[in-house]
Amino acid sequence: MTKTSVQEKMGIVGYLSTLVRSLTRDVEERRETVGLLLALSEIPAIRRRIGKIQGCIVMLVALLNGDDPLASSDARMLLRALSSNTQDVLHMAEAGYFKPLVQHLREGSDMSKILMATAISRMELTDQTSASLGEEGAIEPLVKMFRLGKLEGKLCALGALRNLSSLKENVHLLVKSGIVEALLQLLFSITSVLMTLREPASAILASIAQVESILVNQDVAQQMLSLLNLSGPVVQYHLLCALNSIAEHSSALKVRTKMKESGAVQLLLPFLTENKPEIRTTALNLLYNISKDLPGELTEQLGQTYLTTIVNIISATPCENEKAAAVGLLSNLPVSDKKATEILRRVNLLPSLISLLGSLTVTSTPKGKWLVESVASILVRFTIPSDKKLQLLSAEQGLIPCLVKILSIGSPVAKSRAATSLMQLSKNSLSLSKSRPTKWSCVPRTSGYCEVHDGCCSTKGTFCLIKAGTLSPLIQILEGKERDADEAVLGALGTLLQDEMWGKGSNAIAKALGVPAITRLLEVGNLKVQEKALWMLERIFRIETNRVQFGEPAQVILIDLAQNGAPTLKPMVAKILAHLELLQIQSSYF
Repeated sequence: MTKTSVQEKMGIVGYLSTLVRSLTRDVEERRETVGLLLALSEIPAIRRRIGKIQGCIVMLVALLNGDDPLASSDARMLLRALSSNTQDVLHMAEAGYFKPLVQHLREGSDMSKILMATAISRMELTDQTSASLGEEGAIEPLVKMFRLGKLEGKLCALGALRNLSSLKENVHLLVKSGIVEALLQLLFSITSVLMTLREPASAILASIAQVESILVNQDVAQQMLSLLNLSGPVVQYHLLCALNSIAEHSSALKVRTKMKESGAVQLLLPFLTENKPEIRTTALNLLYNISKDLPGELTEQLGQTYLTTIVNIISATPCENEKAAAVGLLSNLPVSDKKATEILRRVNLLPSLISLLGSLTVTSTPKGKWLVESVASILVRFTIPSDKKLQLLSAEQGLIPCLVKILSIGSPVAKSRAATSLMQLSKNSLSLSKSRPTKWSCVPRTSGYCEVHDGCCSTKGTFCLIKAGTLSPLIQILEGKERDADEAVLGALGTLLQDEMWGKGSNAIAKALGVPAITRLLEVGNLKVQEKALWMLERIFRIETNRVQFGEPAQVILIDLAQNGAPTLKPMVAKILAHLELLQIQSSYF
């Protein structure tokens, strides 16, 4: 009997199935089995049968990746032999072995390339499998297929690239391939045959825009902007996502400036009345990113109509992302812009923000954190010290409890902005307290009397930090690990140490155990914080009871600061040391 006839007899399906099951046994048997299958695969008919046996290709891929070098080598050669069959290649890809698939993309027939690209477009890719396809070289032939292939090939290639572009490493490969220009050219095309390609092309652009290397082409954003009104809703959404990603990049200042100069704000504003919430939200995000560089022009650009629209979105939308984008956009309006403040007051923004904050708890998501920071930023404009009437209106609507809440749930940035608002309000507490004696003259002191302001105080009427219960949360911020809010918190507490009431304010801070927290800042704070802390401690330590209770723990820190601190701090340190009787008033430190 000839070798060929023996091989053919062994190639009977039942026998082959038995052989394949042997691939799961011990090392020696696996090694012998894969070698025998490799020998049998020389006959085309048997080779076709091998690939069809259930589980065979999966087990061969496992051997290929296994620890036995001989079995791995034979498995590789057998898989190579089976890769002449496109169905076998697809099974290999399903098992995580992509080299044959990429080979077909490079060198296969047009139909084979379409099959492979279609398979990639339909795969549920993990980051690992997506990375493997990129590393094996799938991007380049797919880009070539998109550029040079016929319509069906272009569509399949775009579908595959869209699936692969979900991984940042593959996006970098796409940028290097030069596909951006080709995608834009396609989007500008008015050929009806190519219209079906616009949606996947715009989706790929949205993925590519997430990497900063897209900014190599400074005109990409301008081209996308000009496409917005020439596209349907789906393509518009992808283009807006791409533009927003570009505008978010840290090195995109020039691009944002160009977008602004080319009228991007006016082009985007109509999208704020769009019925599709995903388009509306993305347009709001993009306007937010562009408007970060538009402080002096934003009010005029938006106008009362669109400011009202944005406030209505904040009130009506159930989507946290959309709320955050809308509030973020308004937070970019300059605080000093009185016209903007008046419009926002008239369209009832403040009640909407207060209601929004009332429903929030601890903010752990990035969007929630951004939302609270933006709200806190807007509230600063409603507490400007020069406008007592606006302060009173804001307090009547419940602003101060919201600021106190932000001190607890907000990020360090949000806490800093809330403390700034409280400082601005507290600057007027003394004058408001003193201006109300006749109204409260018949009321016992225990009702509303404030020892610090020496008058009748309330949260809404005089914005009193004591009555609002702010001392504890403010001091807790100073005791925490984050340092971003220190300066603003000291600014708020410092309003209790104004010349007319520094003694009573010092006692209030001491009673709330704020002195150790302020002293600690001499070690952990920056120069501005140290200067502010020293100014406050100098007043606090003028009082003997404070010196007795808190002076000793502060001595070591103050002496170290006198010896090793910045020269500008030494005169104030010397004053405090003199209060503590550790230094003569005539010391050379002055």
